[in-house]
Amino acid sequence: MRILPVIFVLLLYLSGNFYIFHRLWQLLPWHHPLVGGGFIVGGLFLASAIFLSFLLQDLLPAWLTGRLYVVGTTWVFVFLYLLMANGVRDLFLWVDGRWHLLPLSWSTGEGFRWITYVVATGVAAAVLVGGHVRYCIKERVEWSVDTGKIAGESVKIVVISDLHLGYGIGRRELARWVELINAERPDVVLIAGDMVDHDIRPLEEQRLWEGLRRIEARWGVYACPGNHEYIAGIDKSLRFLEKAGIRVLRDSVVEVGGAFLLAGRDDRQNPGRASLRKLIGGLERSKPLLLLDHQPVHLEEAVEQGVDLQFSGHTHRGQVWPVNWITDRLFEVSHGYKRKGNTRVYVTSGIGLWGGKFRIGTRSEYLVIRLQ
Repeated sequence: MRILPVIFVLLLYLSGNFYIFHRLWQLLPWHHPLVGGGFIVGGLFLASAIFLSFLLQDLLPAWLTGRLYVVGTTWVFVFLYLLMANGVRDLFLWVDGRWHLLPLSWSTGEGFRWITYVVATGVAAAVLVGGHVRYCIKERVEWSVDTGKIAGESVKIVVISDLHLGYGIGRRELARWVELINAERPDVVLIAGDMVDHDIRPLEEQRLWEGLRRIEARWGVYACPGNHEYIAGIDKSLRFLEKAGIRVLRDSVVEVGGAFLLAGRDDRQNPGRASLRKLIGGLERSKPLLLLDHQPVHLEEAVEQGVDLQFSGHTHRGQVWPVNWITDRLFEVSHGYKRKGNTRVYVTSGIGLWGGKFRIGTRSEYLVIRLQ
């Protein structure tokens, strides 16, 4: 039964692609066999590139798999907005055909149909360009917290999540992120999971552990696993992160700099992960207790166990509209801050993302936390 939703989504995706390319084909002023053949091949390539990148990733060179991945995942988002734009266009033409909202000389002309198509496609293109620019701008979120437990000087923490390093995000982007982090001169850096995407090979070939090792924090870099560490292979992911100088907390607790306790949960992909009660139930609480848990579910458990601060990621807040409407309903907190009892929770939308580099109605961010 689990395969049925996958088949349903796949059929929707293929049907949507047929609809988009069929509409464009209808509007072309020529139908030469060579043009038609090229049109069909191009459409099939765009629609299948994402699947080819996954199916052939072990057979193709990493650079070629990367190109397929970028083209395929970018097309997924382009497809979504072309589908919505052309759907609205066809709905408008249907309504006009029934109720004649526009003069007949307009709505029955071929030129008008071309204009509506160009407008719909232009709007989709403008939204996507704006979404790419929005992704490239990393929002700095600053937050001061007084837990009433910490003594002495304040502690500066940088929190990031969902880097998704791999075929889509490589050395250049990582280097820019490290510059942002180091400019904060943090005491410690926390990563709330999904440091890798779905395959370790591009990380190894690009030697991305070298970039991660350039993060400067006097107390080091700590992380918890995310679901993508499991997708890429948890053992391989952990070996890579060890080379990167990142201490991964899998159902374990450490004291950081003598200033606070940090607990890191294994991801829910591991059905045998420890309960939060077992992990932190017996801890002494004179110092602040911070929790890294990749997926923001069952937040009431953190409240019950007296967690002061919880940081999570995973949701990306949907990355693009209207998917963010779905994540807002799936999660109690899909993005941002919420206080429950004495527990403060922040779910970050992530500094990176999955696939095509668009942020529409959402943002890419990093947190600068000061424990007062």
